[in-house]
Amino acid sequence: MSEKAKKPQKLKARLPRGFVDRSAADIHATDEMIDKIRRVYELYGFDPIETPQFEYTDALGKFLPDSDRPNEGVFSLQDDDDQWMSLRYDLTAPLARHVAENFNEIQLPYRTYRAGYVFRNEKPGPGRFRQFMQFDADTVGAAGVQADAEMCMMMADTLEALGIKRGDYVIRVNNRKVLDGVMEAIGLGGEENAGRRLNVLRAIDKLDKFGPEGVKLLLGPGRKDESGDFTKGAGLDDQNIDRVLRYVTTGYHEASLEISETASEAGEVSPITNFPGENVFPSDAMSIRAWREAVGDSETGNKGVDELEQMLTLCRSAGYGPGRIWFTASVVRGLEYYTGPVYEAELTFDVTNEKGEKVVFGSVGGGGRYDGLVSRFMGQPVPATGFSIGVSRLMTALKNLGKLGQVKPLAPVLITVMDGDVESMGRYQRFTQALRAEGIRAEMYQGNWKKFGNQLKYADRLGSPIAIIQGGEERAEGVVQIKDLIEGKRLSGEIEDNASWREARVAQVSVPEAELVAKVREILEHQAEDVRRATEGR
Repeated sequence: MSEKAKKPQKLKARLPRGFVDRSAADIHATDEMIDKIRRVYELYGFDPIETPQFEYTDALGKFLPDSDRPNEGVFSLQDDDDQWMSLRYDLTAPLARHVAENFNEIQLPYRTYRAGYVFRNEKPGPGRFRQFMQFDADTVGAAGVQADAEMCMMMADTLEALGIKRGDYVIRVNNRKVLDGVMEAIGLGGEENAGRRLNVLRAIDKLDKFGPEGVKLLLGPGRKDESGDFTKGAGLDDQNIDRVLRYVTTGYHEASLEISETASEAGEVSPITNFPGENVFPSDAMSIRAWREAVGDSETGNKGVDELEQMLTLCRSAGYGPGRIWFTASVVRGLEYYTGPVYEAELTFDVTNEKGEKVVFGSVGGGGRYDGLVSRFMGQPVPATGFSIGVSRLMTALKNLGKLGQVKPLAPVLITVMDGDVESMGRYQRFTQALRAEGIRAEMYQGNWKKFGNQLKYADRLGSPIAIIQGGEERAEGVVQIKDLIEGKRLSGEIEDNASWREARVAQVSVPEAELVAKVREILEHQAEDVRRATEGR
């Protein structure tokens, strides 16, 4: 008996782990947000540039290939001449390559912004994806910290342009040179102490999460959490623990108080004017003095404090108080990347997590000075500083605040199809194009036209505001029926008798073909006015 031929197995539709499909609503919300960010960046004089998603792997900095297949952290492949290429990990390394490759043609300082997807070859998890969007702004060729100060101001202005009010965000600023100076002061300078130094910096980074007492444990013997898991500490002695804690907590409570006060209608708190320049706040003065003490005689550390003092004066002179830009020792980021000022945008309002707990939303972007990145290609110093926004995370925050995706794009007007002959189809298409020519979104029904009821169901699912109807009788008279689908839906639920119907706005009218566009525009304007009134009445 012959075996029956096996049917070929049907291909299974499946999404790769760590990647997501994006809906129309998400795309429109993202475009809305990016447009607002772009306007702020261009207001500051930044211009767009686009780099490809693939770069040669050795251009990605810390992901230099060290094995036969350099795919640790990045997605890599070999091109036809056996060179390794990788999907970009961030938007900064490609910019550095672009600047170095076109250095003689670029006008310095080079001020540019870029938005695009980046890729991480990492284990995905809840809220952690392998592809996500970033929006960066960078200044290349400006060595002064005024460029860093401006980045922080621009980030504050960007968050406010997105509808995040003062008191709901803060830009936190620190300097890697100060951190390095503190490490030197406690005897952890030099390459031989790199591991212990990293443990200390990681402990400092936990200040907001665990508070001073938790950081103290992490600087010393270690810390056990509520689940019983133990994190080994940096092993500092009591004297050095005290020195580091005084450094990271100076102005911590005072600055927090000032930030909370700015949420009131009074605005920023009153500055003092005795140190180190005009427009300085109490926590600023306290922090600068304490950081001088913390770095001791470290040349690197004192240079970092000088830079923070300059940035502080520039920001405060421009009206950016601690409720917007907060200078704090608790910012630790890009330990192998940044060379000077580092900054982070943090949202300070509470949200409910997947466990139903109230938590602070936290960071939505960050950046800093990276003077060594372009120099890798050049063999000469090229200063640079930049900021990166996590688009997806920030979009989640804006949705939580009701600041994004509230206004959905208007669905298209639907031109229904009553007759399928070529002449009628040409007429329906002409109506469609006439609306589009006047900037009105329109769609001619492309499904099975013989079941008219399905067309109106389609319009309902689409959310169409209006349906255009023309059968044989209307065509003979040279008219079209215009059905106000939004008003019709409302009337069907509200009207109980004929008197009410006559008093209500008519849900369907007949107009000459020549008046089609004008009447559709009139109905759309009525609908928009209804939405506006309903929104104002909330």
